[in-house]
Amino acid sequence: MFTGIIEELGEITAIEPSGDGVRLTVRAPKAVSDAGHGDSIAVSGVCLTVIAQDAESFTADVMKQTLDMSTLGGFGVGTPVNLERATATGGRLGGHIVQGHVDGTGSVLEVRPGAQWSVVRVSLPADLAPLVVDKGSISVDGVSLTVSAVSDPPAGSETGDAGQWFEVSLIPETLAATTLGGRSPGDRVNLETDILARHVQRLLAFTPQYTSNEGGSR
Repeated sequence: MFTGIIEELGEITAIEPSGDGVRLTVRAPKAVSDAGHGDSIAVSGVCLTVIAQDAESFTADVMKQTLDMSTLGGFGVGTPVNLERATATGGRLGGHIVQGHVDGTGSVLEVRPGAQWSVVRVSLPADLAPLVVDKGSISVDGVSLTVSAVSDPPAGSETGDAGQWFEVSLIPETLAATTLGGRSPGDRVNLETDILARHVQRLLAFTPQYTSNEGGSR
């Protein structure tokens, strides 16, 4: 379990094929300072398991499904990454509940620099759009952020992404301390929606009577 508060910027130092996946080595001196075999570390929002480490780096296996669902498949040696160790019991929950289980990816559509912050607009896959709300929480490349604007639902029988998007406003600290400060239009980012929203969606899928007024309340 994570909170989306990035602890350090790391860097991919090695990528090796491993079956239908890959084995990544990440430079992460702070993250490995108290890490042990089997510990979890979020790498740009993806929860990975430490299989080896030294004083400066750790290594983790990444399976094909993770490569397909996230941006990790496009990483190369030298790619900067956001890093966060798993939350310690009794610690402060500075962001929101982040599992490190990426739901999908979006693309940066627009970056609007401001005097004190930048507004970033990101595309939303159609299946994730209902889970994102104005002033709600979302994890972008592992960073816990508050949604500052969201597109309207598609009208009528529109299907597909239908131009769905959300915006986040990034303060100078976030721009400097994470990879988001270097994002530009066209870049892909990992998205994890709020776990509470996903649970509600799943519950409603099994109780369709709650989504309709037909037959009165139950």
